[in-house]
Amino acid sequence: MQTLQHSYRGLSLVMELNIDRLMSLMMIAGALAFGAWVGSL
Repeated sequence: MQTLQHSYRGLSLVMELNIDRLMSLMMIAGALAFGAWVGSL
């Protein structure tokens, strides 16, 4: 049970660290899409 709890904490830490990267990639993609939309007007 302790091993399961430690591995879950480790997994949540990895997700917490990678969510910043994922959000930044999504923001860059959104900005590029918005720029393409504005450029097509």
